[in-house]
Amino acid sequence: MTVLVVGASGATGRHLVNQLLLKGNKVKIIVRSKGNQSWDEMNNLDIYTASILELSDSELMTYTADCDAIASCLGHNITFKGIYGQPRKLVTDATKRLCQAITKHQPKSPIKYVLMNTSGNSNRDLNEPISFAQKCIIGLLRLLMPPHVDNEQAADYLRTEIGQNDKYIQWVAVRPDGLIDENKVTEYETYPSPTRSAIFNAGKVSRVNVGHFMAELINDNNLWNKWKGQMPVIYSKTAVSNSEK
Repeated sequence: MTVLVVGASGATGRHLVNQLLLKGNKVKIIVRSKGNQSWDEMNNLDIYTASILELSDSELMTYTADCDAIASCLGHNITFKGIYGQPRKLVTDATKRLCQAITKHQPKSPIKYVLMNTSGNSNRDLNEPISFAQKCIIGLLRLLMPPHVDNEQAADYLRTEIGQNDKYIQWVAVRPDGLIDENKVTEYETYPSPTRSAIFNAGKVSRVNVGHFMAELINDNNLWNKWKGQMPVIYSKTAVSNSEK
């Protein structure tokens, strides 16, 4: 299976790339710079150095050719420039352009698109219950934090524009709760909706677990069929268990 990953050099993206390679996938990545990664020594990996939004349509068509799946771990740096500078719609615009490229290819079978999102974004297909206090905080985030709006709009594009019955694209938007760094994959649990408040009682999930789940979605058709067209929330199991004691 050939998988294109954007946002591969990020804290979660690099785990996704490693998990995909461990599963024997051919992986293509688009990164702004190679940084300190040792990917040059890995087989089945093609590295393209570019800014995803600066690629021409023809270049993007080339990079997405022959892909069975595309995964996005794009996000904004937690700096003043990263939060308030351009591009403010990095995740949304990349999602739109990648989906448009898929459609132009007119693949014989649907391409899997996996978007890393956030538990702070509700799945409005399910009318998820949110407390009044959390609604107020989310409202402030929409006013003050452009990255939150970007995450919402990227998922909304998949929900409303691609939808559930697109001929060329199937999608899953993965919503991790509070991200932490760990070296090894541990047990984790996934739910259709948050089981706790993302604002006032956030859980934890390791970035490597998120990368593992995204890779499993791409490679395991049974798991994919369970979650396609949905926005599963992921927690590390220990975090969930401790909150319930």
